[in-house]
Amino acid sequence: MRPLSGLFLATLTISLIGGAAVPASSSGAATVYPQVETPALYDDEAGGNANGDDPAIWVDPHDSDDSVVIGTAKEAGLFVYDLDGRQVQHLPAPAAPGPDDEVGRFNNVDVAYGFGDRDLAVVSDRGRDQLRIYAISHGRLTDVTDPAAPFVFNSTQEQVDEKETAYGLATWTDSTGTYALVSRRHRTSVGLVKLLPKPGGKVGYQLVRTLDLPASFALPNGQSWAPCDEPGVQPQVEGMVVDQEKDVLYAAQEDVGIWRMRADLTGTPVLVDKTKEFGVPGTYDAEADECTPGADPGYGGTHLAADAEGLTIYYREDGKGYLLASSQGDSTFAVYRREGSNSYLGQFRVGEKDGRDGVEHSDGSTVLNVPLGDFVEGVFVAHDGENTPAEPDREITGFKFTKWGDIADELDLDVDTDGWDPRD
Repeated sequence: MRPLSGLFLATLTISLIGGAAVPASSSGAATVYPQVETPALYDDEAGGNANGDDPAIWVDPHDSDDSVVIGTAKEAGLFVYDLDGRQVQHLPAPAAPGPDDEVGRFNNVDVAYGFGDRDLAVVSDRGRDQLRIYAISHGRLTDVTDPAAPFVFNSTQEQVDEKETAYGLATWTDSTGTYALVSRRHRTSVGLVKLLPKPGGKVGYQLVRTLDLPASFALPNGQSWAPCDEPGVQPQVEGMVVDQEKDVLYAAQEDVGIWRMRADLTGTPVLVDKTKEFGVPGTYDAEADECTPGADPGYGGTHLAADAEGLTIYYREDGKGYLLASSQGDSTFAVYRREGSNSYLGQFRVGEKDGRDGVEHSDGSTVLNVPLGDFVEGVFVAHDGENTPAEPDREITGFKFTKWGDIADELDLDVDTDGWDPRD
C-alpha cells in the first residue's frame, strides 16, 4: 500500500476531547513507593554508555514468577531483569557498520506474544534506523533479526547518520499479523511496520504506511504555534501504546500532548490532552542551544508538563481500564480512563522510601494487571531518569517496580487481575 504522508495541513485547529477535569499540580499528586529497583546504569565509558529509557514485561507462560522485565539502555543495548530487579542477561547494541557511522542505540522496547510459536521482544534502534528482534524463551532473549533487515525510514547510511531515525515503538497484533508502530526522531511521522517470518527462524519487517502528525497548530487567537526547537526539528513522538482489544494507538507528541488514532494509521487522529506548554511561544537561542519562552496565552492543558512521554494501559474487563502517561516535566504520571473519551482521573508520583529513590524525569513505563511474583495485584515499571545517590559527573538511570495495588489505593482505582491476559 502507498504510504499516507501529508495527511494533515501545516496547521490544524485542535478539537480537544477527554476530561478538562480537575486541574492537578505536581505538588498535589499522590505518592506511591517502589518495591524494587534495578542496579544503577551509568552513561559514561566506565559504565558502558548505559542510559536507561524504556521497559517492557514478558510474562512466562509456565510460571509467572519467572517473568522478566526488559529495559533499553541506548548504546549499551538491552538489560533483562527478574522480578526482584536482578540483572539476568545483557545484550549489547550492534556496532557501527563503518568507522564514521552511528553505533546501535536502543530506544524503546515492547513484547509481541504468539508470533508463530514464539514470543518476541521488538526494539527500536535509533542509531541504525532499524528494528532489532529477539525471541524470548524461559526468560532469555536470542537475537533473530533478519541480517537483511532494511532501514525503517531512510534509504542510505548517509541519511541514517543524520539521525532522523526509528525512535518510539509499540507492538500490535490483529488478525492480519504482528506489527510495530514506530515513530521517527525529529519528525512528526509514525510508521506501521509489519513483522515477517524469514528463513532460518529469522524475523524481518516491511514498512506498510506512515502518518504525519501536525508540526504546527492554529490557536484560538488566530495565530499559528509550533513548539520551539532548533531549526528544522519538528515536534517528535516517543511514548506509544496500542490498546490491543480496541486496535487503538495512543501516541505522545512530546511538546504537544497525547493523540488517539486507529492502530493501522488510517482515519484522523484526535488530541486527547495537551501539555501545559501548548501554545506558549518560544525563541531559539543557537548559542545557548535552548529556547526562551514567551508569555503563556493560556491554551495549554493542566495535567502534562512537557515532555509528554511513556504511555501504558492497565486493562480491565468489558473494555474498561486506565491509560497512564509520563508527565516528564514534573516527574509525575497522569491517569486517564481507557474507555470513552479518556477522561482524566488523577496524578501520582513514585517517591523515595526504604533506601530506594523515587522516579524522576521518566521516559518509558509499562503496567500489567496479572499477578507476577510478589506483585499479586499487578505491577507498574517505570524508567528513572535521575537515579540517586548521585555521583559527580555521572548520569545515572535505572528502573523502578511499584505495586499496582498501591497506585489503585491512592487514586481510588480498580484492581482487576482477571480482566485481561496478554497471551489471550
